[in-house]
Amino acid sequence: MKKLFLCLFTCFLGSIYSASSQNVYLLYDNAVPQAEYAAKMLEKALLEQEYSVLEEQTGYDYLISIAVNAVNLGSEAYSIIPEGKIITIYGGDPRGMIYGSLSVAESVRNGTSLQNIKKSSESPHNALRAIKHNTPWYTYRPSSALDLHYETVRDVKYWEAFLDMMAKNRFNSLSLWNLHPFVYMIKPKNFPEASPFSDKEMEEWKHLHQEIFRMADERAIDTYIIPFNIFVSPEFSEAYNVARENVYPNYYVPGDTSEIVKRYTRESITQVFQEYPTLTGIGLTLGEGMAGMTPQQREDWIYETYIEGMRQVGRDLKLVHRIPFSSTSESLGKTSVELEQLTRNAIEREASLDFIEGPIWADLKYNWSHAHSTPQLVKVHGGEMFDTFYNPEPEGYKVTYTARNEDFFALRWGVPDFIREHIALNSQSYIGGYFIGSETYIPAKDYFTAIDAPVDWNYAFERQWLFYKLWGRLLYNPKTPDDIFQAEFNERYGSQGDNLLEAYSLASATQLRLASLYDSRWDFTLYGEGFMALIGDNTQYISVDQLINHPTLDPDYVSVGDYVERRASGDSFKDDEITPPVLIDMLEADTQKALSLVEDINTENNASLMYEVADIKTWSYLGLHLAEKLKGAVALQTYRIKGGAEDKQNAVNHLEKALDYWDKVIEITRPIYKDMPLTHYNGSSHDRNEDNLFHWALIRPEVAQDIEIAKNATVSESN
Repeated sequence: MKKLFLCLFTCFLGSIYSASSQNVYLLYDNAVPQAEYAAKMLEKALLEQEYSVLEEQTGYDYLISIAVNAVNLGSEAYSIIPEGKIITIYGGDPRGMIYGSLSVAESVRNGTSLQNIKKSSESPHNALRAIKHNTPWYTYRPSSALDLHYETVRDVKYWEAFLDMMAKNRFNSLSLWNLHPFVYMIKPKNFPEASPFSDKEMEEWKHLHQEIFRMADERAIDTYIIPFNIFVSPEFSEAYNVARENVYPNYYVPGDTSEIVKRYTRESITQVFQEYPTLTGIGLTLGEGMAGMTPQQREDWIYETYIEGMRQVGRDLKLVHRIPFSSTSESLGKTSVELEQLTRNAIEREASLDFIEGPIWADLKYNWSHAHSTPQLVKVHGGEMFDTFYNPEPEGYKVTYTARNEDFFALRWGVPDFIREHIALNSQSYIGGYFIGSETYIPAKDYFTAIDAPVDWNYAFERQWLFYKLWGRLLYNPKTPDDIFQAEFNERYGSQGDNLLEAYSLASATQLRLASLYDSRWDFTLYGEGFMALIGDNTQYISVDQLINHPTLDPDYVSVGDYVERRASGDSFKDDEITPPVLIDMLEADTQKALSLVEDINTENNASLMYEVADIKTWSYLGLHLAEKLKGAVALQTYRIKGGAEDKQNAVNHLEKALDYWDKVIEITRPIYKDMPLTHYNGSSHDRNEDNLFHWALIRPEVAQDIEIAKNATVSESN
């Protein structure tokens, strides 16, 4: 027995030794930047697992060959072929080669030895998997919440980390948004007075953009600049006495169509692409800065400036044509079939041009600014989406959706099945993919973390790693199993992370249910994690009266007001309708289970894990808060219609419980979250709104006011 034990122990030690001392040689073309990057990322993972990476092709235990095989693989696809001591990673193109290498790196990090690497392959489901990233300079809206990112976003190290995240999660395009990017990228040759910068300052700006585009190209990530129209620099406006209103911080202003503005815009576009040869494309926006122009005049202006500027560059470029939302001459209008047909004609005209590399991405906002609601497409910016863009089937363009997030900035979020359903409902042949990102939030500076203990992130986007991993990987392959996402938790937290993916899926569904229940439109009309909405001119806590009377976004949901009225009339409810009682049951079941899943996790010596668990608990208590608030709202509205002291007292009791759950949220978040600036404003849209801090503790008096509303309610009260 001793001999057997000794033999087994010796074999065990030998297996440890062989795993930690194996030599690996990476064979790739180091003259190709994407191959160099793929090898670097794979080497990093191997070294972390104590493999030795050789510089010479001798004495290896494993040879990993990284190459392109466009004959057998399509664009962005990859295959991994293990054959004894040789593992071949093929990509259908350089991007696929990177993805294949990152797949092997992920397996190695998750504990798979090279000996056990399995044969596998993947190909992209969505052609466009883009990030929407605003810049803090010349922003769409003036706000201290955006200004605070200025230094971080000017740091090349930030962009290196962000682009690494994109590549790892299979995002293939980065779009940079601001009102007027050109003077931050070039000094216009024929309009030098338009530049606000000295030569030294201009060199610093150019270096930043050159590095962003270089690193993106190295990672096989396309890059787009997406300005708003019509805007110029203040210096240009002053020098030529034009476009006086078309400067930061204005945005809903008349369009200046003077020839000097057209020429300046056209030449700036040409010069930008000539000075940045790895910049992939540009986007068109036809809303802000174009008041007073008809839809046709807007398209004509774009063609004379943007499209003509692109033609003069001398190389093929990619194009995003954002579908306008105003069918009138006003900045804020609504959709129409006529507007869609006019826009389709313009896009098809652009698609016929030989210097525009297709397909053109014809982009719409999914459920306006709040895609993290129902997976059903209910509306786009401006209202209803008609069938003009896909009937008949387009040839030169693909429809894409911007999945905006204006609902959660602090709390971590992750519901994989929601994203899978989102993609499943939008996988028609005319769909090209998604842009993922925010307008009123920049994921750069971490202005949330209140404790001094070390954490495993430097930047805000790294706190939301699950959000990006879910969207990116599932857009690439919706069949990516939950095991991939769960493995990331275990890599970070060991066995303590076993239940975190399931807990997030249950707890952060609270956001989806609130946003499905409470109809919203543009950015500030709903802030989900804060239970706030635009009411009048102010963004404030959603009161019990607002919850009763406000319409739902998801057509399957039934509002409190409609539910009480229909029930009083003796109406029946369909099985697929989500009435307040049904929603209450969903919220309570999921959040209670989420809380039980994290109950025994020890976070004492791991601040990063503590934040993960705290966010799950916060979403859970927000869900329980909403459940009690719905119970109170139903009882309150029933009392107002029918009378009865019992319903009134029930309303008070449930709203008191809702406040108790809100206090649990405060108890969790007050020590670990700072007061956080938001871009929502009070009053004029031009106010900088320095006093815009949010914390759940700051709005507790508004939450408590629900109880007083119920106590003071009267029968048949107008509410």
